Amino acid sequence: MNEEDLLKKIERFADAAHGAQTRKYTNDRYIVHPIRVMNLCEHYNNDIAVLAAALLHDVLEDTAVTRDELFTFLKMQMDTKTANSTIKLVEELTDIYTKNNFPSLNRKVRKALEAQRLSLVSSDAQTIKYADIIDNSDLVTADPDFATVYLREASILLEIMQKGNNDLRDKAIQRITECKRILKRIKFSQ
Repeated sequence: MNEEDLLKKIERFADAAHGAQTRKYTNDRYIVHPIRVMNLCEHYNNDIAVLAAALLHDVLEDTAVTRDELFTFLKMQMDTKTANSTIKLVEELTDIYTKNNFPSLNRKVRKALEAQRLSLVSSDAQTIKYADIIDNSDLVTADPDFATVYLREASILLEIMQKGNNDLRDKAIQRITECKRILKRIKFSQ
């Protein structure tokens, strides 16, 4: 199977896993987000495990699919080494410090712990996270109040995650800076 067909199969799996989920501020099916993240990554890294993980980066965190189910699917689609690399990346990108896992911690503390954890993940996982930050920054006009929180958290992540692709990281920093300017204009006009 060629890489394009493989990625289409993985995209269908991720789409089915996310089911009826939609993007928070649009009526778009959730899969549009992982596809955009993968497309961004593809400009900087064409490793099949990275592209597959970009498509799957929210599956373990936001769906009922288990690690074992995902790994079984991956092993049926690709060689064991690539499946192992892909699942490792997805696990690195899956939040640990969630409200469900740590209900006694507030968001700020959970996100600080998550940022520390993400600063230690692989360069490929950080590259995917840069693309995720860029794509998620579209919330600025839809929800300016939450955007303030998100942009602060993204800035912290970009400050301490320095192992991924430098060009994509720079693009993410530029996007967050641009979003902060947009947010100031929105708040000034209110």
